[in-house]
Parts: sequence; C-alpha cells; structure tokens
Amino acid sequence: MDGKTVISVDTTGGDRGPGTILAGLSKSAKKNPAIRFILHGDEATLDGLLRRRPTLRSISEIRHAGGVVPMDAKPSYVIRHAAGTSMLGALDSVRSGEAQVAVSCGNTGALMALSMLRLRTAPGVDRPAIAVTWPSHAPHGYNIVLDVGADVRADAHTMAEFAVMGAEYARLSFNLARPRVGVLNVGSEDTKGRPDIREAAALIGEIGPAAGEFEFVGFVEGGDIVSDRVDVVVTDGFTGNIALKTAEGTARFINESMRQAFSKGILSRLAALIALGSLTRLKKRIDPRRVNGGVFLGLNGAVVKSHGSADATGVAAAVKLAFRMGETGFARRVADRVALLPAGRRAVAADGHGG
Repeated sequence: MDGKTVISVDTTGGDRGPGTILAGLSKSAKKNPAIRFILHGDEATLDGLLRRRPTLRSISEIRHAGGVVPMDAKPSYVIRHAAGTSMLGALDSVRSGEAQVAVSCGNTGALMALSMLRLRTAPGVDRPAIAVTWPSHAPHGYNIVLDVGADVRADAHTMAEFAVMGAEYARLSFNLARPRVGVLNVGSEDTKGRPDIREAAALIGEIGPAAGEFEFVGFVEGGDIVSDRVDVVVTDGFTGNIALKTAEGTARFINESMRQAFSKGILSRLAALIALGSLTRLKKRIDPRRVNGGVFLGLNGAVVKSHGSADATGVAAAVKLAFRMGETGFARRVADRVALLPAGRRAVAADGHGG
C-alpha cells in the first residue's frame, strides 16, 4: 500500500463492535497520513460503516471474514475453529508480509494461541510475553512491565528472556541506551522471594552485560513500577496481570471519585473550574485508555492486543503503538536481540549460576 506502514485489524474482536474500532482507526488516520489498514470482518458491515468515513475508506482494504472468535472461548477451541475468523485473517496478513502489525481487541488467550500457531516464536524464545507501558515518574513518562498475561507461569530462563525482550522494547520506545531492568518481588532484599525468582535474578544479572545490554537493578517492589528506579519490570504473567488490572481499576476509581467530589455543591464546582487545567492534565495522565495496548513479544511478527472494552480513544492508542512498531521493524529487532541469549545462558550455566 504505497510503501506505507500497514496495520492489519481484527474488526470483530472486543465488546463494542466494529463501529467503535473504525472510530479509533479514523482518529489515528487523521493524525498520521503514513498509515494504511487491512480490515478483517464482515464485508457488508464494514462497507456500510465506511461509507460514513470516506477518508478511512480511502486508506483501507476490506478482507471478508464471516467468523468471530468468542470472547469467552477457550484457546484450544479457537485453534480448532479459527478458519474464516477475522482474528486469524488479521494474523495471516502479517504472516504473509502484507502488513507489519496486527491489532485485535479480541480474546487474549485465543489471540496468543493463534499468534504462536501462525507466526511462531522467534529463535531462542521459549515463551512469548505481553508487555505494557505503565505511567511512571521516569523522565520519559512510562515504564514497561512484562509479562502481564501471556502465560501464568515463568521459570528463571523464561524471565531472563523477558528481561532481554523488555530491555529492547524500552530501548526502541524510550530511546534508552542501557535500560534499567528489575525483577518484581515481595521485597528488595536478595534473600526474599521464591527460589525461582532468586534464580531468575541471578541469571538476569549475568546476561545483562553480555546479551541484553541493560543495567540490572535487582529486585523491585510493587511501588517501584511507577518509580524512576527502573525502566523494565519483569514478572510472571499471573502476577503481572493482577497488577495491571489493579492499577486500571484504581485509575478509574480515582477519576470517578474526583468527579463526584467536584460536583457536590456550588463551591466544589467553582473549585473544579479554577483547577480545570490541572485536573484535565491529571485525568489524561492516569487514563488507562491512553496507554491501551499490550505488545506480544518474542514472535516472528508484531501483534498488539487492545482491551476488549476499549473505546475509540483506546483503539487509537493501540494503533499508534502498532504503527510505531511497524515503522521501526520492532519484531525483527527483538528477535535478533533474543537470539544472542542462548550463548549467555551457556556461559552462566558453566559458572554454576544456571540452576
């Protein structure tokens, strides 16, 4: 498509339907003339919706897909019944090289299972991870946390892979020469945590200079996720997903509590009016929609998972992230970096630190 960055979109995934997804794509297109879309979904539905969005229609190609992956379907079921679905079509466009990145608001487990099936993991990667950007006190405004739900388990070697992939993500996203990487734990002391967590920390500390080109800061606690102490926080998918959902719920609670507090009485409304600029900046800063989009790391292709409940603003944020990944050739650069990891592992094992 004219040498532009092409995003392959699953338009039937998510809770709000293709109309909301197209609204998000339209917001992105207005800000970025270098973007193009391949839209996977019901052709008649998409064609009707695009008639009201001629600008988006002019930069989009429709690929009919009559099947839909249910939000509550198990990955094993989806793998057997994926043929003809919009989710599989979106991934296949990346696999064939027609698009640089796939975006879906659909079932996370199904998307990960199909991504691994169609795109495969990159050489040297045991398990992929989902990485998210997290608002923080860092100068660049965000930290990276992974894994947040690709797999509830992660042994020491898998977490070492996460560290390398997360460091490369931080390097490209924030233009950092040596990202700071920490392992999430119940305390910062070396003696705390499960044996596998301590083993992971030892391994990451060894491979950092050799393979990942990052600085290892050791164990970090939950409060450090938003601090300027670290750029990348490594954890297993079970812990990461709980932390992510807790943070998003807390952000929504703060927004709603502030709205209620400033709407009670004339004086409260007056105070809100005086502080409108500051309140708007705070709301924007902690709005989960504006950092919507988890990146699947460790695949032979780039995939961005948007929240199923994302509105147009959330979808636009996910597409913005996808465009940045496609523009930089991110998936290949991460794969090349991880390919260096096995040699680092062997060196560590020879020194007796590999467990």
